[in-house]
Amino acid sequence: MDLLPANIDLSAAEVQLVSEVAREQTLKRVIDKVRDQYDIILIDCAPSLGLLTINALTASDYVVVPLECEFFALRGVALLTDTIDKVQDRLNPDLEILGILGTMFDPRTLHAREVMERVVQAFGDIVFHTVIKRTIKFPETTVAGEPITTYASSSPGAEAYRNLAKEVLARCRVG
Repeated sequence: MDLLPANIDLSAAEVQLVSEVAREQTLKRVIDKVRDQYDIILIDCAPSLGLLTINALTASDYVVVPLECEFFALRGVALLTDTIDKVQDRLNPDLEILGILGTMFDPRTLHAREVMERVVQAFGDIVFHTVIKRTIKFPETTVAGEPITTYASSSPGAEAYRNLAKEVLARCRVG
């Protein structure tokens, strides 16, 4: 497994890409050179619909859409699905939404339960069965600089991410 973390220099990349020819395919050109060396390449994007995200969508086969269980986040999913439709139409016809993942879910609140209910009504089977519940362990892992699966391997959060990994692998065509 290889990990390529972002750094502060990435903040300037969007500005630099604006003047590039075929700027939406910059990441795809780089990934295509190493694609056959990996079973899966994960690209984590900031929650924006800028040029870096368009690059990631153009270079990808699948999209996992994380959805914070808040009503305003539903609007973000609508904007993202519109953007995905445009990328499919103009840049990457093979792009598919693999699933929508409920995150920061607090089952004790009616609000969170209603949001998940609306998402399932709107998107049906595309919503992952796995839901990532809100827990104090996630901020702790950030401070520790470790993934939840090693920092608190027996926690419900770690178990949820293992379940998500199984769902993702079952849905995507690897190899």
